[in-house]
Amino acid sequence: MPSTGACNTIWGTSRDVDSHFMSILVLIVAFLSLSGVLLHAHLRQRRFSSLSWNDLLARLGPVPTDGITTVALDYLQPSKGQLVIQTDDLWTLVGGANGIAQMRENAATLLALAGYAQQWNFHESVIVAERMRHDALTLRKATFKIALGLFLNYGRARGPLYVQEAASAYYLMRTRLLALYETSHAGRYPALSAAL
Repeated sequence: MPSTGACNTIWGTSRDVDSHFMSILVLIVAFLSLSGVLLHAHLRQRRFSSLSWNDLLARLGPVPTDGITTVALDYLQPSKGQLVIQTDDLWTLVGGANGIAQMRENAATLLALAGYAQQWNFHESVIVAERMRHDALTLRKATFKIALGLFLNYGRARGPLYVQEAASAYYLMRTRLLALYETSHAGRYPALSAAL
């Protein structure tokens, strides 16, 4: 039977064992979380791929497009007086927490609509869809930080940057999709523009 000293050299101290156990537990939780997110995204993508173009348009919820555009352009095209829009005005322009949530919800539909355009313009739509995925990731991160800030009660103080990021990402997704349809399928462009 090995002595306690021999066990400590083989396994380390109990503090080391606890530290290794916690590291493994964190990795397992991270792996399961990532797997859940990927599975959710895959199932959502499959569900969207079975919808018709009109069904996809019907899934788009209303967002304050003019307000989002104002916030996005203020963020994306900085000018001399960069603090023009105040925090309360930012929230009002994007429709508050409901507007932020609707932008996030619409993002998946916008991506599905970009994928739908592959029927008419494969090469451009693949590139545009990839850019939109990047925008959607930015939107998802920003909306998560906004939600976390509101939950922890610091959202109004630290949220303006994230509101601007969310609005800008949504604005870019919308603009990219409209431009794609304008060049790929001008016949569907008016209906898409009206829905967005």
